[in-house]
Amino acid sequence: MPDILVLYYSRGGSVARLARQIARGIGEVEGMQARLRTVPQVAPVTEVASPPEPEVGAPYVDKQDLRECVGLLVGSPTRFGNMSAPMKHFIDGLGSEWASGTLVGKPAAVFTSTATMHGGQESTLLTMLLPLLHHGCVIAGIPYTEPALTTTRSGGTPYGASHVAGTQDQPELTDEEAQLARALGKRIAQLALRLQP
Repeated sequence: MPDILVLYYSRGGSVARLARQIARGIGEVEGMQARLRTVPQVAPVTEVASPPEPEVGAPYVDKQDLRECVGLLVGSPTRFGNMSAPMKHFIDGLGSEWASGTLVGKPAAVFTSTATMHGGQESTLLTMLLPLLHHGCVIAGIPYTEPALTTTRSGGTPYGASHVAGTQDQPELTDEEAQLARALGKRIAQLALRLQP
């Protein structure tokens, strides 16, 4: 069964919860399944190597996951209006995948979480899309035909799924945030089915 890669970095749990909702949406499309993966942390100075697999949560991503997937969703917490350093570090290391066209023609979307309503959700989503465009992905967002997009009072944008965690870093998603994350996963899975040769 074809896999949609749901690749994320999560520190407080919010982005991981979005990833699981996205995976649920992917699972709603017959013939598609989600493959959850994460990226290791980075540090300014390497003192101890990351373990080969995280102790909890999704396994670390391998470049083979990118080759095998038929669609891709990338998620990261917002760091000053941009993606987190671990996700950026991983994406910056995909030069050979860019040169070989590994992701060309695959549908892709993005998701994020911020501490505040105006904490840079949309700029993070847009900047996360730029490398995917360079890789030749077919970019998709959330259309306004999704009712929760116009009723949400927290996360959710046409540029991708999102969550407002608040200053206390609450990972629980609102109903609208969860609905929009599932809708985005379903949308990428449906596009992947249509784009299959």
